[in-house]
Amino acid sequence: MPANEIVNPDALNSTIEFLTAMVTPALLISATGSLVLSTSTRLGRIVDRVRQLEERLSDLIYLETKQDVPLYDKRVEVIVDLLDKVTSRSRILQRALATFYYGIGMFTLTSVTIAVAAFFNTYRWVPIPIGIVGIMFLFWGSVLMLRETRMATATVNAEMDFTWQLARDVAPKDVISRYAKRGKRRGQKTAKLPSRYDPELSETPNAE
Repeated sequence: MPANEIVNPDALNSTIEFLTAMVTPALLISATGSLVLSTSTRLGRIVDRVRQLEERLSDLIYLETKQDVPLYDKRVEVIVDLLDKVTSRSRILQRALATFYYGIGMFTLTSVTIAVAAFFNTYRWVPIPIGIVGIMFLFWGSVLMLRETRMATATVNAEMDFTWQLARDVAPKDVISRYAKRGKRRGQKTAKLPSRYDPELSETPNAE
């Protein structure tokens, strides 16, 4: 008996196409789930960060000897500014998280509609727009995450700028003079100045 009479090639190809179509949304669901996990982790860290800033602000506000704290007004201003930034970041992450969940829902619905279209052999075009909507949710969530990442960088830079300002205010001048005001090459290298700016380091044979 010929092999093509035992196995129907058309039915086999149809089954493979059906399984392939079902696997594609599953991969997108897995990828979106990874983004949901990372977004949830970042959101949890921001919540912890807000609590830390609130404690620091409370300690400064209820401090009796405010005049003994270096740059007291600047400290309060920086903490309030950081609270504003992390609050904005938390809202963006919440929107991104909801967007990713919408995307997972759309991809799941895509798998269901693929199965329905395969069994009833009707409305084969329905899964396409649903899948596109899911991809758009994934894209928009990624845009929100990129925006949050840029805000996170701004938050770190704001805190580091204040730290350097505090160091320049309280550290001995012979120590702080060895360092640049804000690092070099946008923070890609250390802020320490070359030895030619420091006479003591220049006299050291192994100084760089």
